[in-house]
Amino acid sequence: MASKGGDPKHPGWYWNLKAHPDEVDAPGRARGHGGHVRELEEGEERDRWWERAVEAYPPYAEYQEATERRIPVFVATRKS
Repeated sequence: MASKGGDPKHPGWYWNLKAHPDEVDAPGRARGHGGHVRELEEGEERDRWWERAVEAYPPYAEYQEATERRIPVFVATRKS
C-alpha cells in the first residue's frame, strides 16, 4: 500500500519498487529470501487486496478519501 497517509504524491519507495520489482528482500525471519513485487492496477484482484488491507488497517480508507490519486497496491511473492 503506497498510501503515504493520503499525500498527493506517491512515497519515494514506490518508484524504487516500480524500477526494481525483483530486488525485494523479505524482512524478519524470512530475510535473505528475495521476492518479486507487482502493482495491482485494476480489477478484481486489486479490489480484493484493497479490501483486505482496509480491513487490516482501516485508516487506508481515510487516506484514499484524502487524496485524488489512486493509492497503489502491491503484492509480493517469494522467489523460489
